[in-house]
Amino acid sequence: MTDLSYQLYSSRNFPPLDQTLAMLKRNGYAQVEGYGGVYADPQATRAALDAEGLAMPSGHFSIDLLENEPQKVLDIAGTLGMKAIYCPHLAADLRPTGSAGWTAFGERLEAAHATYSKAGYIFGWHNHDFEFKALEDGSLPQKLIFDAAPSISWEADIAWIIRGGGDPFQWVRDYGRRISAVHVKDIAPAGENTNEDGWADVGHGTVDWKALMAALRDTPVRYFIMEHDNPSDDERFARRSIASVKAY
Repeated sequence: MTDLSYQLYSSRNFPPLDQTLAMLKRNGYAQVEGYGGVYADPQATRAALDAEGLAMPSGHFSIDLLENEPQKVLDIAGTLGMKAIYCPHLAADLRPTGSAGWTAFGERLEAAHATYSKAGYIFGWHNHDFEFKALEDGSLPQKLIFDAAPSISWEADIAWIIRGGGDPFQWVRDYGRRISAVHVKDIAPAGENTNEDGWADVGHGTVDWKALMAALRDTPVRYFIMEHDNPSDDERFARRSIASVKAY
């Protein structure tokens, strides 16, 4: 497997960006995924990518930016050479409490898809854990989103599915046709890596990535993106994770 990607959010605590990109190139990465913190000066970010020979085929953009400043999103994505745009999160205070609200949110994502797909981009949703926790009526927000947004793609964050109580293999079976990207991250054994919020380097935790990679080969996934939400050493994470995934 080649051209594995890296979510730059993983290195947000280890500036500057040019040093992060050099570290990733040194450790065998060809691609990165963007997030809000690297969009302030898209031309400078593009120059830094070009200097290391790295590509940024995908990026995260907030729902607020996606809905209210679509031209800004398109300008950033165009400057950075993106192919795929993902909405990454919904803040806790904005999350619906009932099924009707989640259906309405899915409809908003479907509307955003119309905007960005017309411009030639893959557009999708990146999950966390809250979408897999049942509402009072027993429904699951992630299913409600998918039902209300039949066109959107999915950037499946496998570890968050697990933390939300879902079975990632079942979700891949049921919605694998939607997957265009996967966040590859790992969960430490209970009680370990508390200084890293319980996450682990890929291949050094409890997630069965070997079996998951086999299952994901039957989907249209394009990008496998390493992520760790709070590594104490980002180069250790980057180095050990890409070595694990290349071995699968």
